[in-house]
Amino acid sequence: MRGLPLRRLVTVATLAAVGTATLGATAACGEDSGAGAASGPVTLRLGYFPHITHAPAVVGVEKGIFAEKLGGDVELDTKTFNAGPAAIEAVFSGALDATYIGPNPTVNAFSKSKGEAVRVVSGAASGGVALVVKPGITSVEQLRGKKIATPQLGNTQDVALRYWLKEKGLETTKEGGGDVKVVPQENAQTVETFGSGAIDGAWVPEPFVSRLVNAGGKVLVDERDLWPDKKFVITNLLVSTKFLKAHPDVVKKLVEGQVAANEFVNSKPDEAQQAVSDHIGKITGKPLDLKLIKQAWPTLEFTNDPIPASLKAGLDHAVAVGLTQPVDLNGLYDLKYLNEVLKTQGKAEVSQP
Repeated sequence: MRGLPLRRLVTVATLAAVGTATLGATAACGEDSGAGAASGPVTLRLGYFPHITHAPAVVGVEKGIFAEKLGGDVELDTKTFNAGPAAIEAVFSGALDATYIGPNPTVNAFSKSKGEAVRVVSGAASGGVALVVKPGITSVEQLRGKKIATPQLGNTQDVALRYWLKEKGLETTKEGGGDVKVVPQENAQTVETFGSGAIDGAWVPEPFVSRLVNAGGKVLVDERDLWPDKKFVITNLLVSTKFLKAHPDVVKKLVEGQVAANEFVNSKPDEAQQAVSDHIGKITGKPLDLKLIKQAWPTLEFTNDPIPASLKAGLDHAVAVGLTQPVDLNGLYDLKYLNEVLKTQGKAEVSQP
């Protein structure tokens, strides 16, 4: 990583630190974030999560892939996060130029900045999400009156659960009422509450799906089965519009790094899995169990396609369950550089929505 120290894990408390530079500061897209403002090397500030679903980012940093593709004229400054809102606030405040992020925070960032602050320039991963329940629950009807956890009210998995339940005729409320009691809580807490019997199941991403299964749960719904071709975006690569306009050459190099990282992840899975374990250990102080990574890995597809149709469908689902208002997503995607990179390498290009 070009000799730069790894950043400590940024918690949701980051919202307090950067946060009062709130959405009103979406004007950050019109203010100088400092990137490249002075003469000399450009600094690219890249955010990502130390999660399996962000494996291309984790591997890209750990194996020096991004640093190699960016070259000597670009200084790579990485920051890690554990929540989408914190990463988006960092983009809005000018503390980040690009970040790996999930679909729901992507939509929120685009909407709150009125389509000005951010652009999706590549996909990263698909899949890796499931509803895990107690073994005695074998049907959706048996969820009536049960408590099911999600990572956060209104987050991507929360929307997926509520919409699926609605499609099955079961109602939920933001306050945790209705036919099924939805209980938003941090994923690490969910493992504990599932084990203690305080909840009956959870709609979560990997590696928490595997952790819950190992704690005695069973998969009732693999979310891949709910999507066309079993594909839906779980992670994409977002850049600040200001940085994109100021440094399109750097963004193209970053996209080259993303494509190369996915090539590594897909062609050398064992080495990539070890890199994920090691890198998470460097950040958190405890490597992620390699057996757990190998267990979760097959549920994910690492793809450069951001699968825009699934992001739009997810937004429609959030509207349907009353968690957000309709958003015009026109202009969110800028896949020009991705397709240039893919074409140069003789790979199939992705569709620009």
